[in-house]
Amino acid sequence: MKEQLEKWKELLKNSGKNRWVVFLLAGLLLLVISIPNGGEQKLPAAQAEVADEKTLDQAETLAAGLERVLSRVHGVGKTKVLVTLKSDGKRLVEKDSSARNSSSKENSGNTDAENTQEENTVYEKNGSGQEIPYVSEVLEPEVAGVLVVAEGGGDPVTVREITEAVQALFGIEVHKIKVMKMD
Repeated sequence: MKEQLEKWKELLKNSGKNRWVVFLLAGLLLLVISIPNGGEQKLPAAQAEVADEKTLDQAETLAAGLERVLSRVHGVGKTKVLVTLKSDGKRLVEKDSSARNSSSKENSGNTDAENTQEENTVYEKNGSGQEIPYVSEVLEPEVAGVLVVAEGGGDPVTVREITEAVQALFGIEVHKIKVMKMD
């Protein structure tokens, strides 16, 4: 080990400016390689957990509301409801678009103009003067499936009424709704 260290010291002492330049460039190359690129960006764990909690809260809110309503229907009795979501909803941002003539081509005597459409996000200022995108529409969360456990879940008429109510509320297909009898 000591011999290798001495060898390197001797090599650096005897070498000229060219070797120093090579070492400097190698160091810069290593530095550039070690800098992370902005290619793939993932949500930090804390933000991902907040998004999951938001989705869970929305599902629980929908389930609680459905439980309250169904438990008041004649023949249903006590209920427990589980709602699963495909998405937690979307916010559609207003875009301003303008068409313009960008270039023209000549093909065998004909001139064709290419129209391009440019879209720009519309911003609004909040109370603190910060610009935020203008949200033109908010879409509700999309329900993936519903499980209803009810005291009256053994009666086919009650099951049909619960299924129809869930279909009307959430706009999902019958095969995504399961009604079971509570013990």
